[in-house]
Formats: sequence, structure tokens, C-alpha cells
Amino acid sequence: MQKIKILLATVLLAIPSILYGQHTDQINSNRPGETMSAYSVGKSVIQIETGLYAIKQKHSLLNYDANGFGIDATLRWGLFMERLELIADIQYQNEKYNALFNNSNIADFKQTVLGAKFLIYDPFKNYEKKVNIYSWKANRKFNWRQLLPAVSLFAGANFTMADNPYAFSPEASISPKIMLITQNHLGDGKWVFVTNIIADYVTTDFPSYGYVVTLTRGFNDKWSGFVENQGFKSDFYSDAIVRGGAAYLINKDLQIDASISTSLKDTPSIVYGGIGFSWRYDANYKEIRINIDNNDSGKKAEKRAKKTKKG
Repeated sequence: MQKIKILLATVLLAIPSILYGQHTDQINSNRPGETMSAYSVGKSVIQIETGLYAIKQKHSLLNYDANGFGIDATLRWGLFMERLELIADIQYQNEKYNALFNNSNIADFKQTVLGAKFLIYDPFKNYEKKVNIYSWKANRKFNWRQLLPAVSLFAGANFTMADNPYAFSPEASISPKIMLITQNHLGDGKWVFVTNIIADYVTTDFPSYGYVVTLTRGFNDKWSGFVENQGFKSDFYSDAIVRGGAAYLINKDLQIDASISTSLKDTPSIVYGGIGFSWRYDANYKEIRINIDNNDSGKKAEKRAKKTKKG
């Protein structure tokens, strides 16, 4: 029996390891949470993530309530290289406000952001997990490498038109948005932990700083769920929001989702829920394979990847 184990392990280890780019067999969407993942959709891949939501607000001090709906849409495009992604993020909201002596309706683009995300560090790039043919326990032990997060940077700009009721200022403006993104794949890979640290509207009179942390669990090949905490603070408005929801994979390129959110404050208290879908087009994607021999260094692996890509 021992000889069979050794022979099987030898055969497996003799086969070169194969690593791929950031493109995955199944769609990998940021929805229905608010965090941005560290990884891109893959070179030449286009992905659309969009949905509808209903919102209800009540302010305990100003004594008003508001009800409305919104549409959000994110376009992701892998361009030039695997690690780079162009992003357009748009949100439109329509609300009716009811107060004691005033009823009004506001509707406008709550957010219009254009930018790019670049993967700085991937802890699993050129990494091969060694198999211990003598110890089942050793192969099942905790992998400390999973504590090293993938790290990306997002840089973009907010585009705000004049007299926008959701803006901090009545004047038209273009202001920067910067984000530090980390992502960990924990346990057996079914748990994913993502953090976003955000600096928004940083050159305006009302800069906003915040964070979003999301924990996602894949239950099976079709279903996944998540919990999320979001906080932001500025001189104009501050809040903390908790969120939860689930997503269902219809096929490898199409996902539907649903979520519900609530604020932790009552000035105003906010509750909103939404449904949406994510779809990708990857017909033009060319798989980037990196064949790594057991004794390959990182530089050798990268050179081999370039040769494979040219061929």
C-alpha cells in the first residue's frame, strides 16, 4: 500500500503545475455586496453588474420620511494585461420626501465614478502547495499563506453635475476617489474576506473616508451568501451600515442576487433591499497558462508565461 502511495504521489508531482490568469471558470462578481474585489475579470473580458433597489428613510430629528428606488450599474473591462481593470460605476436614485409642511421629489445620479484597478500583489502567484506523501495530517494542516492577502489599488474620479441634490456642493466638480483593496481566501477556499479602505471626494470641502468589510461563503457550486459592514465619515454625513444577501449561479457567465441593508443610526434610519444580476462576455479571452516545473523560480515562471503567451 505504501509503495502505491509513493508511486501515485511521484506521478502527480512529475506533472508540471499549471497556473492561470485572473479569469475564472465561473463569473466572479462584486454583487450583491459593496466591496470591490482585488482581482480583475481577466484581459479582454467585459462584465456588467447591475440591479434595482427600493429604499426607505426616516429621520427622527428632522421629522421626515422618504421612499424611493434606485438603479446601480458597474461595467468592468479587463484591458491591456491580466492585473488591470477599467471600471465605470453609476448609481441613479429617485426619492419622494414627506415632511410636515413640505413634500418634494428628488432624482439624480447619486454616483458616477470612472477609474482603474491594478493588482499589486498576489500571494498565490507562482506558488505550488507541496504534497506530503507520508502524512495525511500534514496535508490537512492550516496553510499560513492564506493569511497573506491579495492587494490592489483603485484610483478614479467622481463626476458630479451642477445642482445635484445628492452632492455636497451645488457646483459641478470632478474629484478623486482612492481605494486600498485586500482579499483573503480562507479555509478550504469557500470563505473569502475582502476589505476596502476608501478616501472619496478628497479635494472637495467635504472629503469622505470609509471602509467596507465583506465575508462571503460558498455553500455549493450554485449558492453563496455574504455579510458586510460599511462605515463612512465626513463633515456632511456619517453612518454605519450592515448588509447581507445571497447569490445564485445560473450558468458560468450569469449570476442573480438579492440583498438587504440597514443603517445603525436613526438620523436618518435607512432600510433598503435589492435584486440584480451579473453577466460577463469572455469570448475574446485567451487563456494564459504558466507551466511551472518543481524547481522553477518566480523569474523563470514569468519568462515561461511570456513565451507561452507569444506562442
